[in-house]
Formats: sequence, C-alpha cells, structure tokens
Amino acid sequence: MLLSKAKTDFLEYLEVEQNRSQKTIANYDHYITRLLDFAGDIKVADIDTELVRKWRLWLNRLGTNTSDELQKTTQNYHLIALRSFLKFCSKRDIPALSPTKVELAKTVRKQVTFLSPEELERLFDQPDIATPAGLRDRAILELLFSSGLRVSELVGLDRDHINIKRREFMVRGKGQKDRPIFISPEAAKWLKEYSDQRKDNAKPLFIRYSGSKKIDSSGNFHRLTARSVQRLVARYALLAGITKKVSPHSLRHSFATDLLMNGADLRSVQEMLGHSNIATTQIYTHVTNPHLKAVHQKFHGEKHSK
Repeated sequence: MLLSKAKTDFLEYLEVEQNRSQKTIANYDHYITRLLDFAGDIKVADIDTELVRKWRLWLNRLGTNTSDELQKTTQNYHLIALRSFLKFCSKRDIPALSPTKVELAKTVRKQVTFLSPEELERLFDQPDIATPAGLRDRAILELLFSSGLRVSELVGLDRDHINIKRREFMVRGKGQKDRPIFISPEAAKWLKEYSDQRKDNAKPLFIRYSGSKKIDSSGNFHRLTARSVQRLVARYALLAGITKKVSPHSLRHSFATDLLMNGADLRSVQEMLGHSNIATTQIYTHVTNPHLKAVHQKFHGEKHSK
C-alpha cells in the first residue's frame, strides 16, 4: 500500500475508532505529510530503519520561521506520529516496519517554572477588578492556579460547565479523556463575581472585551483565545515585578507544586493534571526530593545519633 493511501486510512482510524481530537488528527496529518515530503509516495513496506535515519537527519536540519532547526521535542513529535502510524499498519496487517525500531531522540528536560506564594499574591493583585475585563482576568488567574487546567481547557469552558456552589466540574483534556476539576473557595468567589456582572447571553465562560472582532454576528461576545490568556498572564507578571517568564502553564506547575509541598502524593497529582503517564508528572521531583530528604532526616537514623 502506498504511504498516501495508508495515511488517509490512519487519520480516519484516529477520528472514528480512536475518537481523537481534530487538533491531534491535524498534527498527525502534518507530521506524516512531512515524511511524504521527504520520501515521496513510497510503499509503506519500503519504510525501513535506514529511511527513518535519513528522515531524522532531514528533520534535524529543517528550519522554521523562528529557528534554523527543529527542536528535539518537535522532532520527537514526528517520530511519535510515525510510531502510531506503524502500529496502525500492524493492526491492519499492512506490511510495515516494527514501531519498536523507531527510537526517540534524547531531550534535555526543561526547568519547571513555578511561582512562590508571595509571587502568586502579587500576580493576583494586578488586574483592575473595577472593570469587567479586570474581573474576568482575576477569575482566570485564580482558576488556573486553583484547578491546574491547561490553557486550552480553560478557554474551552462554557458558563454552564462549572458548578460554582459545589466547586467542581468535569473537563475533557488531551486524548479526549475526562477528569474531575476541583476549585478553591477563593477561585469560586471570583468566578461568581465575574459571572454575576455579566449582562450578555454569550455561551463561553471567558469572553473578549476588546478588539475589532469581539462580537459575533449574533451580537454576542467571542470566546477568549488561548493566545490572549498567555498574553494577559505575561503582562500581569511583568506588572507584578516577576522577572522569570510566566505563562498559564507556570500556574499549572504552581498548582502541582503547591499540592506536593503540602503532602499530596504523585499519583493523585497525576490524576488531577490529567497526565496519562506518571513519568510526565515526575518533572515535579524538584519538589518531592527535598520533601523525601526531610522525611528521612526526621524519621531515620535517630537511634544511631543518640
């Protein structure tokens, strides 16, 4: 079977049988198309380890709009897509390379950026809550830290999704997986204040208050975008005098760090973050390691020291 035909079948499989999001399907389409760009419309059976090696070299030298080369993590996304494609081929009895033959490049783990309690307080104090946009922004900041939501999950929320009284709701995250979200009384308070002052009938929870395209054809406010949330978080961090780079994901990191610092176990944090693999959650060992050391010093070896 030719690669182009197999790719089409693979994308349909992701949509119908795997129920993957349109975003994921579009990404996998992009990555496998990159293989087509490199190798041409070859037979799937002709994809061997040598071709993969040459493709990896090609990817490594492939520039972007902002860089002369693709980052190792981005290269790995291509390889992960190829692995999934080869697994699909195996399921459909299409002669293909074993996915185990495709190894990912080693990457340097990024430093996790999280905010101290003092930095969080300064950040939360920046929005002008006397304005609708400022009240919205305060609710966004509080919710991001309280819930550990991804920014894509946050902007996808509708007004009827959140039960402010119960302070919990469900969200559909990566891989179309549902998970429970719990929020603090403080976050619930700001969400209620923001919701109470809304006079519009727009469905989205967080709406745009500025820009030429803030209102749709029905006269309702448009949904706030993830990029807009990234910009407002960065702006308030700057106003708060926080020198490190702060993003919505920094508040997600701060959420996880706060839980672990207060005694939560890694498995529970994994569930609350919606990580499918515990290895992803283990980036927070910068928190758990000092905690383990304190436990060791407190409970171990006292008899020998007396």
